[in-house]
Amino acid sequence: MKQSKIKVDELAKEIMDGLQEYADLATEDMKKAVKKSGNAAKKDIAENAPKRTGRYGKSWNVKTTLETSTAMTVMVHSKTQYQLAHLLEFGHALRQGGRTRAFPHIEPAEQRAAEMLEREVEAALK
Repeated sequence: MKQSKIKVDELAKEIMDGLQEYADLATEDMKKAVKKSGNAAKKDIAENAPKRTGRYGKSWNVKTTLETSTAMTVMVHSKTQYQLAHLLEFGHALRQGGRTRAFPHIEPAEQRAAEMLEREVEAALK
């Protein structure tokens, strides 16, 4: 931080410049944390997905849906096997009656990614 003598009239401008510099650094750290937690969620889902052939677990991807100068949103989704995601997560009715067993693998990964994002952001802002 630069130390110099400033006039009282310029104090507000100097304070705003310092706050803007901090906001820029914090934004970059938060974007990195969002990318990291999105990739962790993808990996977690792929590892815990039901495995018959392995195609469903490999179909997961992370996509940046929104990125502005101050915000970033990522989406973790199944590129090719998206029809199965809800059916496997919650189970589904069978044609001959009854239901299939649910394989909860998306919601736990989402919760772990949210906790990871919170930790990463807190660590970056300290």
